[in-house]
Amino acid sequence: MSETQVTALDHTVQETNVWLKELAEEHDLGDRPHAYSALRAVLHALRDRLEPEQAVHLGAQLPLLVRGIYYAGWRPAGTPDVTRRLDDFEARIARELFQGFRMDPEATARAVFALMWRRLDFNEIAKVVASLPLPLRALWPEAAQSLAQARAGE
Repeated sequence: MSETQVTALDHTVQETNVWLKELAEEHDLGDRPHAYSALRAVLHALRDRLEPEQAVHLGAQLPLLVRGIYYAGWRPAGTPDVTRRLDDFEARIARELFQGFRMDPEATARAVFALMWRRLDFNEIAKVVASLPLPLRALWPEAAQSLAQARAGE
């Protein structure tokens, strides 16, 4: 029997748990609360780096519950954050991670971006990656970077 007896809600809870389990197990984050912290921190840093319209397009690709995490606290009028340097982007991620988080912000971003690359529409991800400055593109899997480069005609 389902938890909520609402199929769409049960499905998104299940799908979110799959995302968190993948992050926790494949990237040695330990447990789902740490995976949740990583997912939230990286999604927020990415969302705030994108133009609002692009952030909305990316948000539409996310599972319903993950989308709620993504949009939590968003102030579109203050975006995009024009961070171009990797260390500034990493500092943004670090501010939202649990104190004493076991993985550095760069590895955390790479883990979440790898998950997004596997789980979301690759064309949408390529658009996102292509819009980022080169230092931030480097955090994405090589296949995402290559597709973004091909789409941008670089």
